[in-house]
Amino acid sequence: MTNLDHGKFSRTTTMFHSLLALTVFILFFTGYAIAFNTELWWMVELMGGNEGVLAIHRIAGFALIVLTGFWVPYMLLRSTSRANFGEILPDFRTDLAAFIQDVEFALGRADERHPAARQFAGYKADEVPLVSYVGKGVIWIFTVELILLMISGLLIWRKSWLIDFYNSQSVAMAFVAFHGLLGIIMLMGVMFHTFEHGFHPAFYPVEMKAFLPKDQTPNFHGDPDEYETTGIERLRLKSSWRWATNVMAVMVVVGIVSVLLASLDYGGYPVPETLVFAEGSVLRTIGINIGMLVLLIGLVLSAYGNVLRARYLRQRREQVAPETPAADGGRRESGPRRTDGGEGEARESDDRSDG
Repeated sequence: MTNLDHGKFSRTTTMFHSLLALTVFILFFTGYAIAFNTELWWMVELMGGNEGVLAIHRIAGFALIVLTGFWVPYMLLRSTSRANFGEILPDFRTDLAAFIQDVEFALGRADERHPAARQFAGYKADEVPLVSYVGKGVIWIFTVELILLMISGLLIWRKSWLIDFYNSQSVAMAFVAFHGLLGIIMLMGVMFHTFEHGFHPAFYPVEMKAFLPKDQTPNFHGDPDEYETTGIERLRLKSSWRWATNVMAVMVVVGIVSVLLASLDYGGYPVPETLVFAEGSVLRTIGINIGMLVLLIGLVLSAYGNVLRARYLRQRREQVAPETPAADGGRRESGPRRTDGGEGEARESDDRSDG
């Protein structure tokens, strides 16, 4: 067991994360099926045609509004959440210094990463910030995007209000373009987010901290002064990590570029002729479907994380269950159990068999 396995989030936060991910993925699938109905015709048919896709998209949008409406008051009213709120506020001086030092570290001009960027760098738990400057950026960018997407989506849904208010159809079309632009930015963020947390060598294929609440995570029983780092160097890579990461990285790049260029082409924006995909292009169709495959992988990993959580919690319940009589009238030997979900005997090294 390493300090990397310690949870940072409450039960409510992990549940909200899973529901939010499910809602956002549904919105992506339905939204891009509407936008790229030629390339994603099979997805449109799978969801019941044009009316079915629109209905599912609106239901998912309403679910997103409900989730957000619950989450914001919850964060404001809960004392622990208010205390952690300061951890995600940008510290421009420190975060900017961390970014600059990270660039220098990547270029070989710095010996180590900045303390504010040591989320996955193998340092002790007390040296690792709750959220790095990258994590802060993800949280705030996603938050602003979701709010703007909800507002613009509602206005597009009732676009007659916009037309009547501004007495122009151009305004409604501008909101549609703005909504689509936000969707593309959100798509890039979700794809990178999936790649970062699903294919990091320490967590592959699932980062359980996002699914297992901190009150249920295994406790670290070692002496923290005994180790100079979180223990990341004691983990062993899965044999499939290297090729899976390379394939996923290529798919993420192809998916983002294809969706971006296709959106520019459909939107009528000026694009160099060498970059424009012709309508119905095989390359564009393949690229957009690869992008949807990346999103599907993200959805599957999210579901897999919840399956692992349910399996782990079931094992914990079985370990604390009272002994049951054996068939021969004796007592069933339960064997030595540890309260942190581990085996009775300590292992010499950690092997992440399930991510």
